[in-house]
Amino acid sequence: MQSIQSPPLRQHFPWRSPKKLALKKSGGLRHRVTVCRCYYRIVLYSHDTMGLGHKRRNLLIAQTLLRSGLPVEILVITGIEEGNGALTAAGIDYVGLPSLRKNSDGSYSGRDLNLPLEKLIAWRSQLILQAIQQFQPDVLIVDNVPRGVERELDPSLEYMRQRPAMLCVLGLRDILDQPGAVKRDWDRADNERAIRRYYDAVWVYGDPQVYDLRQEYGFAPDIKAKMQPLGYFHQGDRLRYLAQPWAETQKNWNLPPRFVLGAVGGGQDGETLAIAFAQIPFTADLPGVLLTGPFMPESVRQELKVNAQQNPHLSILTHCPEPTMLMAAAERVITMGGYNTTCEILSFQKPALIIPRIKPRQEQWLRATRLQQLGLVDVLHPNQVNAQNLAAWLHCAPTNQHDKPVLNLRATQQLPLMLDHLLKTRARFISQAC
Repeated sequence: MQSIQSPPLRQHFPWRSPKKLALKKSGGLRHRVTVCRCYYRIVLYSHDTMGLGHKRRNLLIAQTLLRSGLPVEILVITGIEEGNGALTAAGIDYVGLPSLRKNSDGSYSGRDLNLPLEKLIAWRSQLILQAIQQFQPDVLIVDNVPRGVERELDPSLEYMRQRPAMLCVLGLRDILDQPGAVKRDWDRADNERAIRRYYDAVWVYGDPQVYDLRQEYGFAPDIKAKMQPLGYFHQGDRLRYLAQPWAETQKNWNLPPRFVLGAVGGGQDGETLAIAFAQIPFTADLPGVLLTGPFMPESVRQELKVNAQQNPHLSILTHCPEPTMLMAAAERVITMGGYNTTCEILSFQKPALIIPRIKPRQEQWLRATRLQQLGLVDVLHPNQVNAQNLAAWLHCAPTNQHDKPVLNLRATQQLPLMLDHLLKTRARFISQAC
């Protein structure tokens, strides 16, 4: 287990005791006893402008903290409707923001509402601030973007800074982008200043064996001092929360016992890979299952449907409540290279061909090629995607997972420890200030 270093916390805390939750315990038929238990309010924010990855990561974090035994109450702030059913099933409340879409050039626009971007950002920013003001969290955990989309978090971060007993944590993926692009984007957004001013800790969801962003991006020493790698998320933990066993799902969906899984993330930019996968001449011995994702354009869905009619050993799923169970059951995987999907490949040690996204960011390409160098996956450039190349990979012997580097997949174990440590450190500072 990694040692946990104390993050540099803001000092001079005014006293604020943890909230109290009244619980009723049955004392038999004749009397009841009311007891009080301290609990902490946690807000998880993700901007959710590209696919489902940020929200799925926050869902796993919320489920992990609730299961950890820490006395927590969690509110999720999310920018997409998809996946809200999983939050509700887990007993997690949420605030929905007007949806944004990240375009291929990296700009943003409304996904469903035809409103100017500045109006959507102002609306989202106001909703976030109102949620923070009403919920009064002990900790805000922000996913990946220190100031939110177009600085939509700034009012909330400033509000929390004026209440120093409220803590802010930034959670970063293992890889953000090419170093030059990160420096340009972070300088433009003044992110280091925001981390310095608002954040008490930065948790990195990755293993420095693959990519050490503390060194790669040349952050200032005081910013590096706040950063703590937690490891990747072992996706097997998601299987604890399945609504029904895999065997039942497999029967209901009439899925084969052995199959190659094709996955394209949310589906909004997975057209080329999906069509190429659907054209692979699968066999009865090893059929194909393609998961298109909720954001796949309808015109592409129709084209895939035609392909499936001509390919009797191909099944197409438009949606899966928990894609991890498909990954766990698959014999081999052909997929795009999102963070959660890659964690699934590493968690279940699946032979995988990754076709990473290369725009608007290089994050997926960097991760996939680093893992390829470690001998853990195979990689195909998206410009080389066609049915022939995918089929050729299937005919090759799978990558041997033995005698390969053992990566840190302990983020779900580390998260409750880090949060507990942060809260206890806060309590010590509060006590000293009184």
